[in-house]
Amino acid sequence: MRFPVGFLEEIRARLPASAVVGRRVKLKKEGREFRGLSPFNSEKTPSFYVNDQKQRWFDFSAGKNGDIFNFLMETEGLSFPEAVERLAGEAGVAMPARDADAEKREEKRASLYDVLELATQFFEERLQARAGAAARGYLQNRGLGPELQRRFRVGYAGPERAALKEFLAGKGIDHEQMIAAGLLVTGDDIPVSFDRFRERVIFPIGDFRGRVVAFGGRALASDVPAKYLNSPETELFHKGSLLYNGAEARKAAHDAGTIIAVEGYVDVVQMVGAGFAHTVAPLGTALTERQLDILWKIADEPILCFDGDKAGLRAAFRAVDLALPALLPGKSLRFALLPGGQDPDDLIRSSGKDAMEAIISAARPLVDMIWVRETDAHVFDTPERRAALEARLRDIAKGIGEESVRRHYLQAFDERVRAFFPAPDRRGEGRTPYRRESRERGERGDRGRQGSQARRPIAVSDALRRSTIMSGRSSLPLRDVALVMTMVNHPGLIPAHLDAFCHVEIASPDLDRLRHVVLEIAADGEEWEADTLRVKLGERRLGPLLARLDAQIASSGHWPAGPVASLQDAEDGWLQALTLHRRKGTLHKELKDAEAVLARDPSEANVARLVDIKKELESSEGTEALIEGFGASSGRVKRIF
Repeated sequence: MRFPVGFLEEIRARLPASAVVGRRVKLKKEGREFRGLSPFNSEKTPSFYVNDQKQRWFDFSAGKNGDIFNFLMETEGLSFPEAVERLAGEAGVAMPARDADAEKREEKRASLYDVLELATQFFEERLQARAGAAARGYLQNRGLGPELQRRFRVGYAGPERAALKEFLAGKGIDHEQMIAAGLLVTGDDIPVSFDRFRERVIFPIGDFRGRVVAFGGRALASDVPAKYLNSPETELFHKGSLLYNGAEARKAAHDAGTIIAVEGYVDVVQMVGAGFAHTVAPLGTALTERQLDILWKIADEPILCFDGDKAGLRAAFRAVDLALPALLPGKSLRFALLPGGQDPDDLIRSSGKDAMEAIISAARPLVDMIWVRETDAHVFDTPERRAALEARLRDIAKGIGEESVRRHYLQAFDERVRAFFPAPDRRGEGRTPYRRESRERGERGDRGRQGSQARRPIAVSDALRRSTIMSGRSSLPLRDVALVMTMVNHPGLIPAHLDAFCHVEIASPDLDRLRHVVLEIAADGEEWEADTLRVKLGERRLGPLLARLDAQIASSGHWPAGPVASLQDAEDGWLQALTLHRRKGTLHKELKDAEAVLARDPSEANVARLVDIKKELESSEGTEALIEGFGASSGRVKRIF
């Protein structure tokens, strides 16, 4: 709708810019202007200014400016008509008259909000009634207790075909309004319309003003065709233009500095319950262009959190393709990939908030996801295949509309390709992916042949091809992971524990390879931090394995092996793991000896000895020694096991 200029000026005259902006930004008067911290960027020195005389705001850190209308559009994701309508109400200015058809449409829309609010109340009451016991049990088992049920207005639709229809009719709602609100199933081949939602847990879907516009229903029965069922498109509901929990998440995102998008309703509710109030979800579809635009209005780098399976990875890659043409300076995406087979609901219930926080903190940039997609599970053993990779990466970068972002992506891809296919060293001792094998040949007396022999073809390692980011295979032994990843995240411990780290038995080939590469880098005698070590490991094409191990540490809650632990706690945790690892090895040897003795002499004493060893093995699995005060230097007061 177009608004008369005089009408907009009247709103501006009645609402000082500092009053509108000041509800979201803490302002301090400085001369003729007000000054505060940017609502769009994290900063310590204020660079955000408001001028009431000009009725404008200026954000020099974000490069943005505007008036009171686009301030609401930028900070709350409102459309221009929505911003005008809200500020007109605050200013006490009557909205301009509309034509007759527009008035009728508006009246119909207003009445549909009332219908959907009545339906929401009906579903809420049914959930708390005796008939909703099974639905309440389902929610409780999923960790969604009464408080979260009330907060999200969760409800229940019983198995009856016309319960809601009869309830609304009793409230004076006519049949056509129920159909227009998407609450009934009707058609030429259906003689009597019936309730769309039956025997389902109901999640109300709100617009960005918090008004219910539709419903999502989760089936309780296992034999229904669709586990989730959404309202159809209506006058109020356009699923590609809304986000579940959008209204509340938009407010919380300002304080959090970002917004998180997950895949389902239950995931959102669980995330909010764990403290991630800035979480939303698409409405039963893949992320749309409009939804991505909304996310970017709320935060510069939204985090997309996908389930840890192949379907989740495909969804991440679709989001990559959707985002690429629209990238702008400072506007991108990050991707949080969960451990294989888990969604946010699973992870939070099994491992708690800290595990989810670690996954979110380790979110990977968009350029990483492109690199994984184009290189993982591929072999580049010929010049032609390497050239094809370079060509694909160039084509991907060319799809970026903004010139400066496109240029930087081309540069980033070029740097990664050069690191992936390092040039041979002209001296014959080149740092290639086969450096270790070449050194071994030299030690056997073949050093003279190295310089003259042609280099072997370069291929992606088996470890990379088998990475869980594609295969979703099971986790590695946690104690082995802790022993290796503690040294990756705290390389300062290596000199003090070099001998033990070299000789500890590591069963997993992937972990053993990582351990050997870390030791090889350490042998160069360079001084480096954990970030530098990770760069070097990435150059050896171990990035996917590190990401997999980071996710396993996060999901298990074994924080001493992660980067958040202090050096003292990391060392204590490593020594605990080493002690129990060695004890477990000793117990396995004792078990074999006890089995051999029992075979020769099946006495009660030998049976008891075997049982005792087995019990000790079982009790040692997943338990660590408790140290008084452990975790204090990392800011933790709880013990980890």
